[in-house]
Amino acid sequence: MDASTDRPRVFVARVIPEDGLAPIRSACEADVWEGDGPPPRAELLRRVAGCAGILSLLTDRVDDELLDAAGPGLRVVSNFAVGYDNVDVAACARRGVAVGNTPGVLTESTADLAFALILAAARRVAEGDRFVRAGRWTTWGPMLLLGTEVHGATLGIVGLGRIGQAVARRAAGFGMTVLYHGRTRAPEAVEAALGATWVGLDELLTRSDVVSLHVPLTPGTRGLIDARALARMRPTAILVNTARGPIVDGAALAAALRDGTIAGAGLDVTDPEPIRPDDPLLGLDNCIVVPHIASATRATRGRMAQMAAANLLAGVRGEPLPTPVEPPMIGR
Repeated sequence: MDASTDRPRVFVARVIPEDGLAPIRSACEADVWEGDGPPPRAELLRRVAGCAGILSLLTDRVDDELLDAAGPGLRVVSNFAVGYDNVDVAACARRGVAVGNTPGVLTESTADLAFALILAAARRVAEGDRFVRAGRWTTWGPMLLLGTEVHGATLGIVGLGRIGQAVARRAAGFGMTVLYHGRTRAPEAVEAALGATWVGLDELLTRSDVVSLHVPLTPGTRGLIDARALARMRPTAILVNTARGPIVDGAALAAALRDGTIAGAGLDVTDPEPIRPDDPLLGLDNCIVVPHIASATRATRGRMAQMAAANLLAGVRGEPLPTPVEPPMIGR
């Protein structure tokens, strides 16, 4: 607590929409990092000292070091994201620090972007735009920028959670055959509603014209799409990743795109983030890379800010978080 105002001190690791920032500032002594990028580690450790709450982003590593720096008064870490692989939930639990996230809110916006990347990569939209801007469009040609048909194609969804299901619903409008793979099968009613068929991962990779990734980053999914997996895909296939960068072996993907093992890729996430300017993927015309913008709509980011603020405020008051990350979920 701030001694002069008796209001809890909190650190907000980036400027977020006013939908969330205004209630935080109203109820707390809020220290908001206003830089364009994430706070440097040393600055982050310094500014969380004595805080009752921290609103973190995926770029902020919340571990024992940071928890030590914050001190024993820390009550809550509110992560401005659905994923929380940047937070050591077990370390927080050991110290009695609640952890919250923003689940469900970005399902539709992420599914929209996944489908945008599917269409853009399959129909070579970004490549065509660069072609025109470079002054290379001199005439219509029957062989110019031939792409992959999306309507009627086979879509392979890896991970049929909320976002995977939302992508499958969009696929229905394109008359696509939907295959999916996950650790467990979805209920029959869900499969029937989506027209989705469970298959093994190898079969999905072999049969799909488009493979879209929607799994969390875990030890089991890190590097899931490696050179072997890419070799199973069709030479006309498209890979789309709106999940987490490390799920895909970037070097293997660059080689597969360069050698024609697959036709194209659309990436909203990379490993590392931001992607290095000299990364081989950026030199490939058949790879689209956007800067982790799946949730970047005004409505979605506003709702995320509201949810993150609600978790932060509940935590500093000692109340149950509206959307907590439960310790038993660790490692799933």
